[in-house]
Amino acid sequence: MAAITCELTWIRYVLQDLQVYHSGPAHVYCDNQAAIHIAANLVFHERTKHIELDCHLVREKLQAGQITTHYTPSKHQIADLLTKALGKGLFHAHLRKLGMHNIHAPT
Repeated sequence: MAAITCELTWIRYVLQDLQVYHSGPAHVYCDNQAAIHIAANLVFHERTKHIELDCHLVREKLQAGQITTHYTPSKHQIADLLTKALGKGLFHAHLRKLGMHNIHAPT
């Protein structure tokens, strides 16, 4: 979440330089409920000292209203197709969602 928060902050600055203003928050979707709770809740901070900087960055942007976090189950994360080994059924389901077709398949 910290990496995408940095990217979204950079994109916001680039858009401002181009005089394109976006006042609404960016939506960050995550399949890790613990990460979402840690970013929103100070109580979890004591148990997460090794990720302190990332946690503070996401929390700061969340409190400033620049991002909002939303939970998305892993089975709905289409980006997993590009980053993880998936089972055959889920792999083909994500391919269909992306609109990819096998051009060599018989018609």
